Amino acid sequence: MQRAIGYTRVSTKRQGKSGLGLEAQRAAIETFASREGYAVTAWHSEVETGKGSDALERRPQLAAALQAAKKARGPVLVAKLDRLSRDVFFISGLMTHAVEFIVTELGKQEHPFMLHLLAAFAQEERRRISERTKEGLAAAKAHGTKLGMHARTKGEIKRLSAKGSVASSAAADARLKPLELSIKAALADGASLRKAADLLNEKNIASPAGGRWHAPSLLKAARRLKLR
Repeated sequence: MQRAIGYTRVSTKRQGKSGLGLEAQRAAIETFASREGYAVTAWHSEVETGKGSDALERRPQLAAALQAAKKARGPVLVAKLDRLSRDVFFISGLMTHAVEFIVTELGKQEHPFMLHLLAAFAQEERRRISERTKEGLAAAKAHGTKLGMHARTKGEIKRLSAKGSVASSAAADARLKPLELSIKAALADGASLRKAADLLNEKNIASPAGGRWHAPSLLKAARRLKLR
């Protein structure tokens, strides 16, 4: 079996003290390792934010995982991309260390550069969420809502922000529904997202946008259909 290093992270001290999230990440990594033939020889876990250009300097356990992976000549296994980072520049910096990172939720990628692309997708999604939040704030202000930190005010902002996306969300659901059985079959028996995407492409089943499937787009579709 190929050796690998496990890495888990939570971003708040509260989560770190409770263990919330860490056990689930470890279980996901162990399941993936068992299925794909990896032996996790060491674990590194920490409680630290992933924000900031100097994040690696503030994440000593990730730095230790990198060194351990180099010594083991194996990859670093991470349960979810955001447990590593969603920042493209940070991911690019990690790639210079010549260590393979595998996001178990997405499955093993054929080329290391895919990690960079996945981070770009995640960063773009975060940007869109930020834009929708700003639009919600602007809409709330236009309707005379006093902006502040009061829970009721935040709830009003959230409703106003969500109102504008209801139509597009319904349209997305309508496009996905006919594909539900095919997606469910492709993901059967614990198949990774990459393998499931390849299977859909081999069967010439187009994505809702009419193109090929990729792990990130399949993950988004599976979550919308509540399959993941």
